[in-house]
Amino acid sequence: MKDTVTRLLRADNQHLVSEPKTLVPAIKRRTTYAETVKTARWEYSTRPVYGWGDVGSRQKSTAGWIEWGEERYEFQNAPSYCEKNWGGGFPRKWFWVQCNVFKGASGEVGLTCGGGLRQLPGLNETFENAALIGVHYGGIFYEFVPWNGIVEWEVAQWGYWHVTADNGTHKVELEASTKDPGTTLRAPTTEAGLTPACKDTCFADLTLKLWEKGSNGSEGKLILDVTSNMAAVEVGGGPWFNTWKGRTYTPEIINRALNLPVDVDGILGSFPLLKPPGL
Repeated sequence: MKDTVTRLLRADNQHLVSEPKTLVPAIKRRTTYAETVKTARWEYSTRPVYGWGDVGSRQKSTAGWIEWGEERYEFQNAPSYCEKNWGGGFPRKWFWVQCNVFKGASGEVGLTCGGGLRQLPGLNETFENAALIGVHYGGIFYEFVPWNGIVEWEVAQWGYWHVTADNGTHKVELEASTKDPGTTLRAPTTEAGLTPACKDTCFADLTLKLWEKGSNGSEGKLILDVTSNMAAVEVGGGPWFNTWKGRTYTPEIINRALNLPVDVDGILGSFPLLKPPGL
């Protein structure tokens, strides 16, 4: 249960001190590693460790307690992860991989990977593939996003995730698998609100490799080669008729536009009607 508690701890990009919470499960047992209880309570705070950027930006770890039924678990300086959905709902379908507990590295390593089939703004139902990988290692943030390179993936309906990316200077590859049946979770959807739409587990095996590319474009120097058996993985939305193979593609004109120094908050503040849901 101690490992389960550690995996449940998450932190976002702003300092968070939670009030004591009580959760009454709406769905009966969905795991083999924790008993179903009538109530769960928690209270915790976070402090900077890693965020979406190099060390020095806003980042987190946690301290506090969790009560699971009649048992109380206290923790301090526990690795944690959390994210916020800034839209009105999750993508049409998506995958997700996260891990901050690795073997084989000298120092801390943090991985976040996500991808989805997202709807573009407009009157027609137009969708595009979008994905990203973020790796923290040695105080440096390695970012792989559509506007600085290409992200490719092969994700099964359940049990297998393989994602690679190239941002011009570095290349990254992750491969995750699990035999755990996973737990069904509720997720925000634009069609039906918060509804059971995804499945995840915190018991996946993961291999992560990171290269600094050579001058001729080859993989070059291997910076990172680590493994974990505590990776969090997820698939959601749909339909998932078979293995999803995809890649990101961003036209050059959009690449240039995305890299312009635009004050989005200032623009949306002046025209609140243009503000997308969730921002």
